[in-house]
Amino acid sequence: MDILFSDTALPIVFAMLTALSLLLYAILDGFDLGVGILLPMSDEGQRDTAIASIGPFWDANETWLVLAVGLLLVAFPAAHSAILKAFYLPATIMLLALILRGVAFDFRAKVKPRRKRIWDYTFKIGSMLTAFTQGFMLGLYVMGLEYTLASVVFSIFSGFCVLAAYSLIGAAWLVMKTSGELQLSAISWSKKCGVLTAFGILVVCLVNPYVNASVLRIWTELPWAYFYAAIPLLCAFMFILGFLVLKRLPLADDAGASLPFYMVVIIFVCCFLGLSFSFYPYVVPGQLTLNEAASSPASLKIILIGSVFVLPFIGAYTVFSYYTFRGKAEQLRYY
Repeated sequence: MDILFSDTALPIVFAMLTALSLLLYAILDGFDLGVGILLPMSDEGQRDTAIASIGPFWDANETWLVLAVGLLLVAFPAAHSAILKAFYLPATIMLLALILRGVAFDFRAKVKPRRKRIWDYTFKIGSMLTAFTQGFMLGLYVMGLEYTLASVVFSIFSGFCVLAAYSLIGAAWLVMKTSGELQLSAISWSKKCGVLTAFGILVVCLVNPYVNASVLRIWTELPWAYFYAAIPLLCAFMFILGFLVLKRLPLADDAGASLPFYMVVIIFVCCFLGLSFSFYPYVVPGQLTLNEAASSPASLKIILIGSVFVLPFIGAYTVFSYYTFRGKAEQLRYY
């Protein structure tokens, strides 16, 4: 415990907490954004089933984004200022898109039947905008938070990559949570989105070392290069294995339907670890390290006490909700 509260360890502890919050957000809110992106507009029954599959979770999933931004603000205020300054416009669009999703989710159940389709489109568009802006911000972060022609083009490409990745995990979620025609469609979506996501990851892996010279040094420096090499290899293996599993689905008694989702989760973890290792110890690429951006040790100690108290409750609630609503999606009901 004393090690956690040491002046040298505190910035690393908070960096890990912030990174964990962002990873959990990308996975948990990623699949419900993906479901929104893939919402089948040609079949109202399938739309209801798709939304029912994320109904108990989608609002709580965004808690992890709030927690990550909050930790960044209080633990690394200098980095928060630099990052949010660069992200002002895309972050504003993302927040508006999240508001659209929330409004559409509630209004679709309260309006007249003929207007329900409008709010379903709103939910779909809000999901797409949210995913794209998050990808745009990720690309801009990789490019050093600078607005140049090259960085904007790469950020737009990154936006479409995240759109594909969220669609992939959303499709895998539907494979696990639904059955019948919607599950068959989700299997097909998973295959297509998997190809697009794999291509996007490959391009980012090639561009990142070219843009950031330190990234190439980190990934090729022995002996850590042997450890880092396992990350892309595991990611590639999950793509191949996932595609083979999808080709065999659906099986009797819905066996193996959850495997694609868990494989995509592993892919997300691999990508996140790859980016994290690429930029460590910088929290703002090429500008601020963890120690330079961190708050004073006295402030971090107080914040850590609060975090240690709050995080278990958030984690317990998340586990409880997913356990309670396990199994196949049922008919969507509003009370």
